[in-house]
Amino acid sequence: MKTEAHDFDRDQELVVDGPTSFPVDRRDFVKLTATGLLVLFAIDPAGASQETARLPTGRQGYPTDVNAYLHVGTDGRVTCFVGKIEQGQGTMTSLPQLLAEDLDVPLASVDIVMGDTDLCPWDMGTFGSLSMRQFGPVLRQAAADARATLLQLAAERLAAPVERLTVKAGVVSDTADPKKTVTYGQLTEGKRIERKLEGKAPLKPVKAFTVIGTSARRRDGGDKVTGKAKYAGDIVPPGGALHARILRPPAHGATLGQVDTSAAEKVPGVKVMRDGDLIAVLHEHRDEADKALALVKADWTRHDPPFDDHTMFDHFLKTAGPATTAVEGGSLAEGEKIVTEVVEGTYYDSYVAHAPIEPHSAVAAVENGKVTVWAGTQTPFSVKNQLMQALRLPAEKVRVITPYVGGGFGGKSASRQAIEAARLAALTGKPVRVIFSREEEFFYDTFRPASLIRIRAGVNASKAIALWDYKVYCAGERGAAHFYNIPNHRTAWTGGWGGNSGSLHPFAVGPWRAPGASSNAFGRESHIDVLAAKAGVDPVEFRLKNLTDPRMIRVVNAAVKKFGWTPKPGPSGRGVGVALGIDAGTYVALMVQAAVDKGTGKVQVKRVVCAQEMGVVVNPEGVLQQIEGCITMGLGYTLSEEVHFKGGEVLERNFGTYELPRFSSLPTIEAVVVDAPEIPAQGGGEPAIVPLGAAVANAIFDAVGARLDRMPMTPERVMAALKR
Repeated sequence: MKTEAHDFDRDQELVVDGPTSFPVDRRDFVKLTATGLLVLFAIDPAGASQETARLPTGRQGYPTDVNAYLHVGTDGRVTCFVGKIEQGQGTMTSLPQLLAEDLDVPLASVDIVMGDTDLCPWDMGTFGSLSMRQFGPVLRQAAADARATLLQLAAERLAAPVERLTVKAGVVSDTADPKKTVTYGQLTEGKRIERKLEGKAPLKPVKAFTVIGTSARRRDGGDKVTGKAKYAGDIVPPGGALHARILRPPAHGATLGQVDTSAAEKVPGVKVMRDGDLIAVLHEHRDEADKALALVKADWTRHDPPFDDHTMFDHFLKTAGPATTAVEGGSLAEGEKIVTEVVEGTYYDSYVAHAPIEPHSAVAAVENGKVTVWAGTQTPFSVKNQLMQALRLPAEKVRVITPYVGGGFGGKSASRQAIEAARLAALTGKPVRVIFSREEEFFYDTFRPASLIRIRAGVNASKAIALWDYKVYCAGERGAAHFYNIPNHRTAWTGGWGGNSGSLHPFAVGPWRAPGASSNAFGRESHIDVLAAKAGVDPVEFRLKNLTDPRMIRVVNAAVKKFGWTPKPGPSGRGVGVALGIDAGTYVALMVQAAVDKGTGKVQVKRVVCAQEMGVVVNPEGVLQQIEGCITMGLGYTLSEEVHFKGGEVLERNFGTYELPRFSSLPTIEAVVVDAPEIPAQGGGEPAIVPLGAAVANAIFDAVGARLDRMPMTPERVMAALKR
């Protein structure tokens, strides 16, 4: 580890206002932060951008980068710089908690800058519930190493051995003479320091935590509820920005023929720009740009695939290709011999959109040959690399700044709008704003892929699962492997969800809140319930009978206690369901109570209990918010959200046909966070959404005896199941 402090002009001031508000580049930043201790930490868990390609490569072939920065100012305030972004999950609150804990400073004295490629260290992106479980340990180690370095400096200042020093709230004191003190700010004032620690400083043990494990108030809450929060589309560069409206195809795969822009060019104040495949009209007012775009005449040739949302599952079976075995054990042939009851089932899931409140947005400006893009993105460093390629610019000429992101869920990993805004800004020489319409948002979304799952399973004379043959098409392997004690089993997958997945899908698909895991949980946990019903065993007792993992058993028992579950084989008429899941290292048990209207097929989820074990909890209130958000969003994919298409044409254009959950329809949500301080912090942004579809399907079966095998479980599908 190498630490540096720089001595420049003390009169310059570093101002932190919001998550990403620095108006300076990295060279200026070093000058501005000169009066404090700038701590640079070389780590090796992931990669870097082209900026650091010259550095020695580390694990997985990625360059070793200075990937955790913290600045201790002369006033004792600490600024944390991370490449992660804030998209509503609360990391701009929880990451400073980690830093404050191991640096021994008050949380209120820690500021954070996020997602600015000029100021923050490289980061792969904000997804996969990785901020706590992957980046969290890196940040904690950075804080611990900085604390150790500061103690070395304090030992020299106070003429006392390091072992005799203690730190509280950023103040170092000598235990032998408590009057001898020095603050972190005093230690860093006006000095240039280079130190290297031998090895790594120890992290605080859980029992010593004073910040981690406390419910800190969200830092973005005030701005967001008062309207002060700035998203990418709200950014106004000096002199304003032109609104760009871009010619879009009517369907995926369509090719452009003749284009006539003459009528649009006559609209006062309109600029019409063409750069290869990019045709745009620009105006200082969005509505005027919309009017001009409507005047553009274009001939398109469609190349539609020969399937739609009614025939896609047959297409998947024909096209997915050979399967890959993810995990197996025992012998399926031996399992077939010892089972007394075999059940086969096929489970289907539809395409689902991310449907964020904030559509994809970006503002780009060019000044002195440098392009700055404010983008609503989950992957600012990836976007920077794309911009460098698209504009043929070196790294130092491209900067991406990520303001607040109004919901991503995996869908803002792709950032087409940022590239378009930058290309147009470079062409026009003026700042350009690109904000997707809702229709564009649906069209260019990277949907959660539709999928199907086939399962053949059976129980033996003891009513234990002895056979499990599982194959998933198109959802990928995340969450596909079971966690039950099954001696003879195989789990296979074919056709993943990444990219366009060849000819499988008519449009791009991609990560959607625990990619593929909710589809896999729907198949697995629905089929487990079918086996329980065939065996005449209560579904919770059946699961416990076939579980040996103590973590999962613990969350099941916690959910049973909170829900007040009374054992009874299904269907019992009560409308209760259970489903389990593991995602991002976190264990979840959901229990649901639902009512089904047999006359209309409408399902009303009345109560959801979630027991979740995720290791050390950084911010308990933040965890509860994430659980509630997962369950709320999960009701959408469970009951109503579905993308319809015909060929390459996406039929969803707005929320008139794509129905999201409303607050008026939400159930009572009760969360239990199971204490597990012996386990490092795991992911909390996605796990609770994973088993919800299965839990509701199982509650529907328990209520009316009808098994729903496709999501979303719309009233029409419920009515069809009741007639089977």
